[in-house]
Amino acid sequence: MAVARHAVLIAVATMFLAPFVFVVLTALMTDAQAVTPSFWPRPFQWVNFPEVFRRIPLLTYAWNTTQIAVGSTIGILVSCIPVAYALSRMRWRGRQVAFVLVLATLMLPFQVTVVPLYIIWVRLGQIGHLTPLILPSFLGDAFSIFLLRQFFLTIPEELSDAARVDGASEFQIMTRVIMPLAKPAIAAVALFNFLYNWNDLFAPLLFLGNNQEVWTLTIALSEFQQRHGTEWNLTMAAAILFMLPVILLFFLAQKVFVEGVTLTGVKG
Repeated sequence: MAVARHAVLIAVATMFLAPFVFVVLTALMTDAQAVTPSFWPRPFQWVNFPEVFRRIPLLTYAWNTTQIAVGSTIGILVSCIPVAYALSRMRWRGRQVAFVLVLATLMLPFQVTVVPLYIIWVRLGQIGHLTPLILPSFLGDAFSIFLLRQFFLTIPEELSDAARVDGASEFQIMTRVIMPLAKPAIAAVALFNFLYNWNDLFAPLLFLGNNQEVWTLTIALSEFQQRHGTEWNLTMAAAILFMLPVILLFFLAQKVFVEGVTLTGVKG
């Protein structure tokens, strides 16, 4: 039974890894070999990766993307943790109604609110800047609030009551009791938002406009594919360079990320 289970897992893992292996092998081929039925590079063209840096200012775009991803993640944590705490650990009239209203915003896709948002940022003169991609995160996110609230509910209420008896304020309880115990959930929310902003194309394409100095990696990769789409080896090399930081981040935070996701929603 164990052999069959492992065989199935290996087969499924192979199916998921096959496209990534294909991208890596294609990135190491010559331009002529990339469009042939051959799967194995002969010889290995490691110069394809430096060539990508020569064609586009990849480090500049990576820095812009990092600013957006890190700034947005900080904004989400700063804004969502207090809201999730208030909706889960504090007793006040209208708490459930407020929670339902927060969840209701999940039914509104970004494309519904993008027109008024764009008009607002145009009037503020921020089109072509990173501000529209970072500042809104400090106003909260319904999905992140939901995940954090569900995790906070799993923490025993007796811990908060004991801290109140000792004279701790709600802010002290949140920062010294709840947040240290909720590190897996906080890490999961941070990773979710970082990956979303790192991979997002629609919002940067809309708000950054033609200002190439603040382009992100997603815009750069799309533009690179349009200009060098026939050079599949360089396109695949650029794609690997785009994915590499995210893959490294996931493997470094894999344990705490999986723990945060699996423990969220145990108690409703």
